[in-house]
Amino acid sequence: MAYTTLLTPKTVYQHLDDPTWVIVDCRFNLADTEAGRRAYEQGHVPGAVYAHVDRDLSGPPVTDRGRHPLPTPEALRATFSRLGIDRSKQVVAYDEHNGSYAARLWWLLGYMGHQAAAVLDGGWRAWLAAGYPTAVGVETNSPARFQGEPRRDRVVFLDEVPLVPLLVDSRDPARYRGEVEPIDPAAGHIPGAINHPFGRNVDAQGRFLPAEELRRQFDELLGETPAGEAVFYCGSGVTACQNLLALAQAGLGAGRLYAGSWSEWCADPERPIESDAKTQRRKEVK
Repeated sequence: MAYTTLLTPKTVYQHLDDPTWVIVDCRFNLADTEAGRRAYEQGHVPGAVYAHVDRDLSGPPVTDRGRHPLPTPEALRATFSRLGIDRSKQVVAYDEHNGSYAARLWWLLGYMGHQAAAVLDGGWRAWLAAGYPTAVGVETNSPARFQGEPRRDRVVFLDEVPLVPLLVDSRDPARYRGEVEPIDPAAGHIPGAINHPFGRNVDAQGRFLPAEELRRQFDELLGETPAGEAVFYCGSGVTACQNLLALAQAGLGAGRLYAGSWSEWCADPERPIESDAKTQRRKEVK
């Protein structure tokens, strides 16, 4: 049986010694990009290997120019092979940030055609709360041979954005409205985008809401637009993946990711920006 969305700590614990499972720690901090690796070395799920969001789950700006560009297919095959992933493996990813970084790995695997990938519901906090064992140091897996091809239908690039039927901004409401912008050079959102912050998909403990509640939220959000035609973005194409995971957990299938996201869009001075109900050009934003 392949798990394709979420896994409970109990299920992961029951498979700690299963050689067909690969556990990947994806903890990360935008403000301190090595904090996740340090946390992994100090304590992680036994058997877990570490994937760095900047170095492993992002790449040079080939297809897009956001802050976390998609790695090339060749780079993804190399990374997944190094992590020990091949067609026979069930992958489970986790983090400590509402599944947002783990979902990036989940999405990349699906993008490359590997569907047996899931996220630990509640992440590292849920694992500790359950009282399950931990390990320290650095672990590795025997290299595998990952084979997969990118699914072009899962991703949208810059020039295609104006053509999509529904665009969903996954950032928090203040950034969406343009009231604050702590990272990127301009505040606001892509014109026409609606807002669904990825944090709405989880409870106070970081566990995903029940599937029926997620479905209610997304049915209201999408309206008449089929889920497969909706395009999600965030600041750099990472946390939007958590929305895509929640969409799949709701039973609505696969949406699409605008890979470059806001960081790419707002860096282009000719792309319009919507903020405070007004559309303006990037060069006019102070």
